[in-house]
Amino acid sequence: STTVCNAYVQPLVDHYLEEMERALAARGFAGGFFLMQSTGAVTSPQVARQLPVRLLESGPAGGALAAAYFGERIGRPDLVAFDMGGTTAKICVIEDGRPEVAASVEVARVHRFKRGSGLPVRTPVVEMIEIGAGGGSIARLDAMGLMRVGPESAEASPGPACYGFGGTEATVTDACVVLGYFDPAAFLGGTMPVDRQAAVDAVTRIGAQVGLDGATAAWGILSIVCENMAQAARVHIIERGQDPRRYALMGFGGAGPATAARVARLLGMREVIIPRASGLASALGLLVAPLGFDLVHSLVGDLEHLDWTQVDGLLRALEERGRRQLHDAGAPAAAVACERYVAMRYEGQFHEIEIPVPDGAVSAGLAAALREQFLGEYGRLYGITLNGYPIQTLNWRVLLRGPRPPVEVGTAPAGSAADAQTGQRRAYFAEAGGFVAVPVFERDRLAAGASIPGPALVEEREATAVVGVGDRLTVDAMGNLVILVGGSRA
Repeated sequence: STTVCNAYVQPLVDHYLEEMERALAARGFAGGFFLMQSTGAVTSPQVARQLPVRLLESGPAGGALAAAYFGERIGRPDLVAFDMGGTTAKICVIEDGRPEVAASVEVARVHRFKRGSGLPVRTPVVEMIEIGAGGGSIARLDAMGLMRVGPESAEASPGPACYGFGGTEATVTDACVVLGYFDPAAFLGGTMPVDRQAAVDAVTRIGAQVGLDGATAAWGILSIVCENMAQAARVHIIERGQDPRRYALMGFGGAGPATAARVARLLGMREVIIPRASGLASALGLLVAPLGFDLVHSLVGDLEHLDWTQVDGLLRALEERGRRQLHDAGAPAAAVACERYVAMRYEGQFHEIEIPVPDGAVSAGLAAALREQFLGEYGRLYGITLNGYPIQTLNWRVLLRGPRPPVEVGTAPAGSAADAQTGQRRAYFAEAGGFVAVPVFERDRLAAGASIPGPALVEEREATAVVGVGDRLTVDAMGNLVILVGGSRA
């Protein structure tokens, strides 16, 4: 299916890139541009024309890359990227400063959020899960009369009821407006006023069906969507043999900062990081992405009986091809880094584990080291090893990366928290007993070292961060908002 998918979209992508190049030239642009790939690296238009299938899920990959970048800057190489937008939320585990890359992705699902209902495409892609939970997710009653949120979405059109574009069903965004988290007059920096009464009407209608007033119904909508996201994140992290509590949660996207602290609390996490320009984090990921190329080749065999001369020749050929691609795209040869991996599994099993392959020539002596690494990782993930059972190698992958572009986001301004406070607003927190007056702060004026007890709201043009009751907001030297869930990291 991978070859078919690539061939199907090739003429579409070629036409799109041709139109883009023509439009840029008409505006006097004489430089070059790159396109994000699903692996979190950028490539040239020439390569994108040949392999457009590698552009799948490239936007979300940018968000994962941005999270890794911000984490590196503040010394947090292990974190969970939480990107909540208008239609979906995406969760990606960042380990040792890098998002995990899977060997395949599923597309064109009959049921969008049901694994196994689509077409498997064998192309490297940043590993993440997608949940039908976004600002536009619709709240409805199911056949049993229970409230559910998502995966159906109002999307951008007609959008949430408060947008005034014809939507009438209550969404997560409407709930946030009713709860007082989003200021109707300051949405998108005041460029898109929203209709609070329309949000109240929509939420009140569904609340009346289950005997709840509008505010309680709005709180229920938000609680349900946060629980849905936390549950999906918990499963995703535990499936990788990890404990969610050891990570910080980095929240971004248009809706991420409003829900990140609640999701973190449900996961047992103690720290939430909201990066600067959080609503535009995926776009920033495009700027920090290096030139890169990944190559994968299948060579199935028993680890104990591999033709190591063939394996060595294969790895050399893949590396040479990748270096040529990066050279043609403008990457300095001396600055290109190469990593190699092999996917392994017990014979007869379906799931494989990727193990790093050391640099240099490979020979039969490598088999013992690969076996030891595989058994160690298998035991960590599943708590057991199958002694004496044959181990297979499946796919050999070569990953090449050029240097990362130098990008600086800046630092926090000088001043005090009081200088950044723009006023107060009544907002709903069940832990506080309902609506209470909470301070509102302007994100761009918060100084490094500021410490603000919750509840509080922090507004920037594209997003609003919600600090819950009992939590504490601090600002680091880079200008990141750090929410300490429960008030401390302990």
